[in-house]
Amino acid sequence: MGYTYKDAGVDVEAGYTAVRLMKEFIKKTYDRNVIGDIGGFGGLYSLDLKDMKQPVLVAGADGVGTKLQLAFIMDKHDTVGQDCVAMCVNDVVCQGAKPLFFLDYIATGRLKPEKVAQIVKGVADGCMQAGCALIGGETAEMPGFYKDEEYDIAGFAVGMVDRSKIIDGSNIQEGDVLIGLASSGVHSNGYSLVRRLVLHDKYRLEEKYDALGCTVGEELLKPTRIYVKGVLGVLKRFKVKGIAHITGGGFIENVPRILPEGLVAQIQLGSWPVLPIFELIKRWGDIEDRDMFNTFNMGIGMVLVCSPQDVDGIIAQLKSDGYPSYIIGRVIKGYGGVVFIQ
Repeated sequence: MGYTYKDAGVDVEAGYTAVRLMKEFIKKTYDRNVIGDIGGFGGLYSLDLKDMKQPVLVAGADGVGTKLQLAFIMDKHDTVGQDCVAMCVNDVVCQGAKPLFFLDYIATGRLKPEKVAQIVKGVADGCMQAGCALIGGETAEMPGFYKDEEYDIAGFAVGMVDRSKIIDGSNIQEGDVLIGLASSGVHSNGYSLVRRLVLHDKYRLEEKYDALGCTVGEELLKPTRIYVKGVLGVLKRFKVKGIAHITGGGFIENVPRILPEGLVAQIQLGSWPVLPIFELIKRWGDIEDRDMFNTFNMGIGMVLVCSPQDVDGIIAQLKSDGYPSYIIGRVIKGYGGVVFIQ
C-alpha cells in the first residue's frame, strides 16, 4: 500500500463526521433568506431590499485571540465560538448595520469531530443571539502546523444598512452624552496579559472568589456579550450619533475612533460598576489605572453617543431589552482622545 493522506496526518473521514455533527447547530441559525444547505462551494443568501433606498453592505472579520489557550487548558470549547461571532457582529452594528450572515474558519492540528462540533455550537449560539445566519465556513486540518490539541478560529460577518442611516460619528458635538453598555466580563481582549498573570500558578484558574461567584477560569471563559439586538432596538426609536465597540486598546483606543477632530470623551470614573475580575487583574499585576483602561473594557463593552434629550429613553429601552447601561460621560472640546475625571 502507498502512503496516504491519513498517514500524513489528515483524516478526511473525521472531517465528514465533523460536518455531520455540526449540521444540527448550523440549521438553527437559518432564516428565510438562506438558500440551500451547507456543503456547497459557497454560502447563498438572498437580500431583502424592500425597506432599503440605498443598501450598503458592512463587513467585519476577527478572531478570539489567546483566550483560546484557556479553552485548551480547561478543555471547554462550546463558548469561544460565541466570542468569535461577537467580535465581528459587534463591530458591524457600530455602523448601524444589521448583521445578515456569518462564516467561520477553524484550523487545527488534528481534527476531532466532537470538539469541532462544540466550537461550531458556540458559533451558532452567537449567530442566533445576533439574529444572523451561519451559512458556511471551513475546517482545516493542518498537522505539524498546529499542535494536535490546539486550534484557531476566525470569523467573517456581513451586514447591511441604508446609506442614509450609516453611523460614523460625524454628527457628534460638544455636550453629547456617552452611554456605556455593561460587558459580561473580560470579553476577548487583553488575554496575553491575563495569561501572564494567571498561568504562572497552575492553581489560579481553579481559585474561587465570592465576588466572582465562580472559579477564575470560568470567569475568564465567559463569552463576549453580543449587543446587536439591543442596539438595533435603540436605533428603531432614537438617533444615535456614534457607537464604539470596546475591544483591544480599551477605552483609550476605541472611543476616539468615532469622535470628530477637536472633541474629547470625558469619562466619569465611578459612574458604572467595575467588574470584580478587573479588580483582581489589577491587583495581581500591580497595573496602573491608565494601563487597565488601555487594555480592558473595565465593565463597559460598548459606548453609544447621543444627544442629552435621548438619554433617558435609550437607557430605558436598553434595560427593557436586557442590556444594563449607564451614563458614563460626555463629549467636550479638546484634544487627546479620552480624559478621565473622578
